[in-house]
Amino acid sequence: MTNHTPGAATYGAYGAVDDCFAQAGGGARFDWGPVGARRMAAGAACLVVVDVLSFTTSVTVAAEAGTRVFPYAWRDASAVAYAEERGAALAVGRRAATPASPWSLSPAALRAAPFAPRLVLPSPNGSSIAAAAGDATVIAACLRNASAVARHLVRHGYGTADRPVAVIASGERWPDGSLRPALEDLLGAGAVLSALRREGGGPLSPEAAASAACFEATPDPATAVADSASGRELRAGGFSEDVAIATETDVCGIVPVLVDGAFTGSE
Repeated sequence: MTNHTPGAATYGAYGAVDDCFAQAGGGARFDWGPVGARRMAAGAACLVVVDVLSFTTSVTVAAEAGTRVFPYAWRDASAVAYAEERGAALAVGRRAATPASPWSLSPAALRAAPFAPRLVLPSPNGSSIAAAAGDATVIAACLRNASAVARHLVRHGYGTADRPVAVIASGERWPDGSLRPALEDLLGAGAVLSALRREGGGPLSPEAAASAACFEATPDPATAVADSASGRELRAGGFSEDVAIATETDVCGIVPVLVDGAFTGSE
């Protein structure tokens, strides 16, 4: 086994890349959370954020309606100022929605809320991953638009060894703040990577291939997500409709791309 010196790097078209942990050579790569996103971003032409329950699912629902979605990492007073500066409505936490503030991180609530042309959507995980992308193009993906995202990537020349794409599963957080890998995001990322391979993208790194294989070996991803730890938590909290929307596999042709700080729907 070759010794690896932390910080040792090679330099390519997309910046400093640590070959071992950036999965160098893969046209499509896979990692977890904000730290993984930062590690991947230096060597990626495009970064795909996957947060099935529910940031990227909410982004697709809003983008379908024509809303521009501004990701924001914090749910505090600074989010209010950020939304005001952009002339945008501010989404709140699922349980904080009111008739006066009907927009929230709940996909079901977003479907029912009045149309907002601009929306700030706070999400510590999904937004932090988007912010880690540097100069890479950022796309929001989930089970609802996995195949559409794959087609978009191939059409725009991403997902090759020369223009690699990094698919980042957001995961959740344990009470101590550490990353909790989440099945729904593994499956969402795997759906994108599996579709990308079908569309001729690749080669997939071993990590990306394993994620794709996990999705392909799951006979009923919707049931798996609903019965996962995150799915059970949401259903127990009264948000079964959010889980149902998040598991609507390949029903959306919209590909939200981060442009001038906001996710804007593309096809």
